[in-house]
Amino acid sequence: MAYFTASVDTPDTNKQFAEALGLDYPILSDPGKEVARAYGVVSGDKAYASRWTFYIGRDGKILYIDKQVNPEAHGRDVVERLKTLGIGR
Repeated sequence: MAYFTASVDTPDTNKQFAEALGLDYPILSDPGKEVARAYGVVSGDKAYASRWTFYIGRDGKILYIDKQVNPEAHGRDVVERLKTLGIGR
């Protein structure tokens, strides 16, 4: 299993953010918003992407999209969703 986050910020901004928080996962940078638009998390002149979580299977198909991310409970929510989807450690 792999996990990462994506951001429409620049690589330098994301690096500083990751270092400040001591993150143990990568932040993918999409400052041109091409990928964000393709996934539907940004549209029009919107400056920031919506905070959605995509669960993608080994075959590359989207298994589930969480569009109601609660930052305070998201870690627990991810664990529960992985269990629901039958994705083990």
